[in-house]
Amino acid sequence: MRSLFALLLIAHGIAHLVGFVVPFGLMSNPDLAERTTVLGGALDVGEAGAKAVGIVWLALALGFCASGAAVLAGWWDAVWVVRLAAISLVFCLVGWPDARIGLFVNLAILVALFAIRQLSAA
Repeated sequence: MRSLFALLLIAHGIAHLVGFVVPFGLMSNPDLAERTTVLGGALDVGEAGAKAVGIVWLALALGFCASGAAVLAGWWDAVWVVRLAAISLVFCLVGWPDARIGLFVNLAILVALFAIRQLSAA
């Protein structure tokens, strides 16, 4: 169970990299064109703003991958993962609709954390 949870965290972290590489032009994908808007196109943050959002996506990617490694090593902190998932939830809304799948993955991570806590308390 722990290994599966760690893999979920690492996979989610890798998925966050898209939010970094696209605004920096490191990857081109016709489905994910470079945009300067957030919140489903409601707010134009400009190129600098898009890159700043990309930096946050990178930080989240690193955080999730590090958390997955920490789970595998047996010295992880559930509070840290909850914080990452909460910030990631917010950024999935910022990146809507492209990041809509991440919204559900973050909810799955939070549910898994709750289940882990309940199983360890029993």
